[in-house]
Amino acid sequence: MTNLIRLHNFDGGIHPAENKAQSTATPVQQASLPAELVLPLHQHIGAAAKPLVKAGDQILKGQLIAAADGFVSVPLHAPTSGTVAAVEPRAVPHASGLQEDCIVIIPDGAERWIEHQSLYQQLGLEHLSDISPRQLTEHIRQCGIAGMGGAGFPTAVKLSTGQREIHTLILNGAECEPYITADDMLMRERAAEVIQGAQILLHILGAKGCMIGVEDNKPQAIAALNSALIELGEEHHIDVVTIPTKYPSGGEKQLIKILTGEEVPAGGIPADLGLVCQNVGTAAAIYRAVAFGEPLISRITTLTGDAMQQPGNWEVLIGTPVSHLLQLAGYQPQKRERVIMGGPMMGFALPGLDLPITKTSNCLLAPTEKELPPNDIAMACIRCGMCADACPAELLPQQLYWFSKSQEFDKAEQHNIFDCIECGACSYVCPSHIPLVQYYRYAKGAIREERAAQAKAERARQRFEDRLARQEREVAEKEAKRKARAEAAAKAQAAKPAVAADSAAAPNSAAATNTADGNAELEKLQKQFDAAQSALAKTKEKLEAARADESMADKVPLFESALNKTQDKIKDLAKQFAAAKKAAKAAPAAAATDTDKGDPNSPERLKRKWETAQARLDTALKRLAEAKEQGLDTVDALQTGVDKQQERVNEAKAAYDASVADGTAAGVTVGGSTASQATGAPTADNNAADHAANIDALNKKILAQQDRVAKMQERLDMAKAEGLDTVDALTLGVQKQQDKLLQLQQELAALAPAGTTSNEAS
Repeated sequence: MTNLIRLHNFDGGIHPAENKAQSTATPVQQASLPAELVLPLHQHIGAAAKPLVKAGDQILKGQLIAAADGFVSVPLHAPTSGTVAAVEPRAVPHASGLQEDCIVIIPDGAERWIEHQSLYQQLGLEHLSDISPRQLTEHIRQCGIAGMGGAGFPTAVKLSTGQREIHTLILNGAECEPYITADDMLMRERAAEVIQGAQILLHILGAKGCMIGVEDNKPQAIAALNSALIELGEEHHIDVVTIPTKYPSGGEKQLIKILTGEEVPAGGIPADLGLVCQNVGTAAAIYRAVAFGEPLISRITTLTGDAMQQPGNWEVLIGTPVSHLLQLAGYQPQKRERVIMGGPMMGFALPGLDLPITKTSNCLLAPTEKELPPNDIAMACIRCGMCADACPAELLPQQLYWFSKSQEFDKAEQHNIFDCIECGACSYVCPSHIPLVQYYRYAKGAIREERAAQAKAERARQRFEDRLARQEREVAEKEAKRKARAEAAAKAQAAKPAVAADSAAAPNSAAATNTADGNAELEKLQKQFDAAQSALAKTKEKLEAARADESMADKVPLFESALNKTQDKIKDLAKQFAAAKKAAKAAPAAAATDTDKGDPNSPERLKRKWETAQARLDTALKRLAEAKEQGLDTVDALQTGVDKQQERVNEAKAAYDASVADGTAAGVTVGGSTASQATGAPTADNNAADHAANIDALNKKILAQQDRVAKMQERLDMAKAEGLDTVDALTLGVQKQQDKLLQLQQELAALAPAGTTSNEAS
C-alpha cells in the first residue's frame, strides 16, 4: 500500500471461529475429470441460458453450449470435450432441492480445446489501451463471466454503469466467512492475474484508482499482492488495503463502508456513489478471458471440515459432481451426514451428493456433529436485542421476525427487509436459537411472488382494456362505413327517375318484402353473435382468474367446458349469419330474374355465357401454372378442373355459333325490313339499350365486389396484426374475392366497346 487510506467501521458484526488453517496447508490442486458433468442453465442472477446443443452432439472444451437469454443473463461453455448425453431437468444445488434444466456431458478424456485466442489477437492490437471499454465488456459477456464471490451477478451488466461516473474500483478479497479459503489461495498463488484483472477493470470503468480489501488474517495473500504490484508497476494506482477481521466485512456494502466511509442507500447500488465492487476471483477470470480467450469453465473450491481426511483447495471444472470432489478429499460419511455448500454462516445443506459445482460454488463444508452441532430447537424470543446489535445492515431483526412469522409482508417491506444481506449474524447470536434468516428468506420469496402476481394481473388487465378499446373502435368504424353506404345508396335512389309501371309493382313489392325479412334475420343473428362474443370474453376472464387462484382449481374444468361450448356456438352463429346474408343477397337477384323477359337463347346471352366460361378457364389455367411452378400437390385436381371448364367453353361456343347460324338463315327481308322487324322483334336500337343496361349492371357488380375485397383485406390485415389463427382462412377468402372481381372485370371488358375508359371497365 502506497497511499494512506483511512479505515472506517460498520455497525454490528461478529467474530466467529475462523477455522481456515486446515485448508491452506497445501497448494491448489487440479481436480480429476469425473465420469459425468452436469451444467445447470441457471447459475447466476437473471434469466437462464438457452441450450444450443442436443443429446448426441460432440463438443469441444470451451465451446458455447448455451446462449444468454437477454441482457441480464450469462452464456455457458463446455468445461471439457466429450458428448452431450442429455438436456433434461436435474437436481441443482439450491436450498429448495428443486430441479432445473441442465446439460449433461460425458467427457472423452482428450481435453480437446476449441480454437481460441486472446482478445489482442482477435482485434490485431498489442496494448490494453487500444481496446475500447465496450469491446472488453462484450468479450467478458461472451466468456460467460459472473460474480464468483456472491450471488453470481452477471459481470458485464455490473460494468455497464450507464451515465454514472466511476472514480474507484474495489476488489473484494476479504473472504470473511469461516472455513472458506478459495480467494485466499487464489491471491497467494495467482496474485499477478488478480492485479492484471484489476488493470482491465480500471480501463473499462475509467476509474482513477483501485483498492483491494483483504482481512488481516491473510498475511501471505497481502504480501503476494504487494509483490505483484511492484512487478507490474501498479503500486501507485492500486492499493492493497488491510482491514480488521470481522464478519461480515466481505459484504459489498460493509466493505465499501470500511474503505470509503460511505453508505450505499437503501435500494441503491455502489455505482450511485461512483464505486464498483468486484471479487478477486472475478478479476482473475477476466484476465484469463482477455489474455488467453478462455471462458469461465472452472473455479477454485475449498473442501474442508473434520469429516475430510485431506482438506484443501481444488481447481474444479464447472459441473463436477459434489460426490466426486468429496472422494478426492477423503470424505468419511458421518452418522448424521451433512454436506454444506458455502460456509457455516450463509451456506445451505445439500439434499444429495450428486449435485454439481456451479460458478458460485466456493466451498464444500463437511463438518462432524461435534464440530458443527445441529440446530437446537427454537425457543420463544426473549427480546434481548442481541440480534439488533449484531446486524451489520442496522435493521430491526426482531421486528422483521414477527412480521415474517405472521405473514405481514407489507410491514416487513416497510422495515427494509430487502436490505438484509442474509449474513446469519442475528441467528448466530440468538440465545433462543431462532433461525431468523430462514424467516427473512421466506418473507422475501413471498413478497417477490406477490409482486409477480400483481404484475401479471396488471398485464392481463391492460390487455383486456386494449381489446375492449379495439372492439369499440372496430364497431364504430363499421357503423360509420354502414352509414356512409346508406347515404350513398339514398342519394343514388333519389337521383333515379320514378318509374310507376303497374306490371313491375308486384315484383318490386315482393323483393322489398324479402329484403326486409332478410335484414331482420341478419339483425337477429348479429345480436346473438355479439352476445356470444361478450359471453366468451367473460368466460375467458373467469378461466384466467381460476387458473391464477389455487382455491378455484376445481372450477377450471367447468370454465374450460363452458369456453368450448361458447366457441362452438360462435362458429355455428357465424355459419348461420353467412347463410342468411347470402340468402338476402340472392332475393333481389331472384326477383330481377323473374322480371327478366329476355330470351335466354338469344345470341347476345349465349355470347356472354361463352365469354364468362372462357374467363373462368383463363383463371383456372393461371392457378394450374402457379401450382406447377411451386410443386404443389393440387396439380392433379386443378388439371381436372381445367378439363371440365374447357368442356363448358366448347359447349357455350357451339351453342353461340348455332344461334348465330339460325339467325342468319331466318333473316329474310319483308318490304325493305327483316322478318324479325316485320314480326315486331327487338330492333337494333333495342339491342343497343340492352347492351348498355348489361354494362351498367356489371359496373354495379364490380363496385360491390371491390367493396367486398376491401373489407376482406381489412379483416386479413387485422388478423395478421393481432396474430390470430384465422390468417390462412382469411388469405384464401381474399384470393377468392379477388378472383371473382377479376372475372367480373373480364366480362365487362368483353362487353365494353374498344377504347372504354370508365373506372369499372379499367
